[in-house]
Amino acid sequence: MTIQTGLNQRQKAAVIVRLLLDDDQASGLSRLDSESQTLLAEEMAGMELIDRQTRDAIITEFCDRLESVGVTFPGDLDGTLAMLGAQLSEDSTDRLRRRAAVSGRGDPWPRIAALPAPAITALANTEAVEMVALMLSKLPVERASELFVALPRERARAVAQAMSMTAGVTPESLNRVGLILLQAAEALPRPAIPTPATDRMGAILNFATADLRDDVLSSLDSHDADFAGNVRKAIFIFAHIPARVLPRDIPRIIREVEQPVLVRALAAQGEAEAAAAEFILSNLSQRMADGLREERNDLGKLRASDIEEAMNEVVAAIRRLEEAGEITLILPQDED
Repeated sequence: MTIQTGLNQRQKAAVIVRLLLDDDQASGLSRLDSESQTLLAEEMAGMELIDRQTRDAIITEFCDRLESVGVTFPGDLDGTLAMLGAQLSEDSTDRLRRRAAVSGRGDPWPRIAALPAPAITALANTEAVEMVALMLSKLPVERASELFVALPRERARAVAQAMSMTAGVTPESLNRVGLILLQAAEALPRPAIPTPATDRMGAILNFATADLRDDVLSSLDSHDADFAGNVRKAIFIFAHIPARVLPRDIPRIIREVEQPVLVRALAAQGEAEAAAAEFILSNLSQRMADGLREERNDLGKLRASDIEEAMNEVVAAIRRLEEAGEITLILPQDED
């Protein structure tokens, strides 16, 4: 074996990576593009022994370079937007993403995965089935599943058949497809109000009184049954907790609610609301559930408005946790 001494910059980088691998600290390599990873691996494949003096000199040079660095930047648009966070206006962020899509810079797939649901749905319904199949392959499984089941039946079959063609796609082709999809998504018109009307109406009715909510839905049924049906899906009230909340999330939810409020909510009288209260109690420790039942029994007679206000606060806490990504609600099922 030949001991190598005079090394070029790429070989020196390979030495540093080799040392990092010994300490399990090379996770950052995944952030390199495919070309850089390939060149680095090729250099490592052609190297054998490095003497200790050369190794130490490379480490010293590397440390000197690090100490001379004054400030670093992400080096790509997604990293820059993540760093700037809320400092940029929504309009500026949108404009930057559109320019990046047109220029073809960066990896398009993380940006596709972050697209709002209406944009993803529009792509799935309009682009070639082969491209949609690739998009489903790159999306997180849960989101891909939600998108797939929402497709018209015939298109879903065609996309499923096209999935068999995705196995042999090259990284370069996958990147090109991603750029095409991203450019198509960025060309879609941006609604002035981003939240769908059904979601907005559902969120409003979440906190309306039960009689007002029923009256509004009955009126909507007579004017626009489809809109009324989608509003019903967007509504999440206390009675929906057993069907929409995972049992494991109950302890996290009650930590978000002040105990006096929770106890009042657990005093719900209606059949569906009482079942939701029992669902909450049944997914707590026996000791905690017994303590809450005892407090509930000591409340005496409560006004219906106080109970409804407490139930709404529990619902609001669930919504906050969902929006923060700390819990995931089960999707409502279509009624036959």
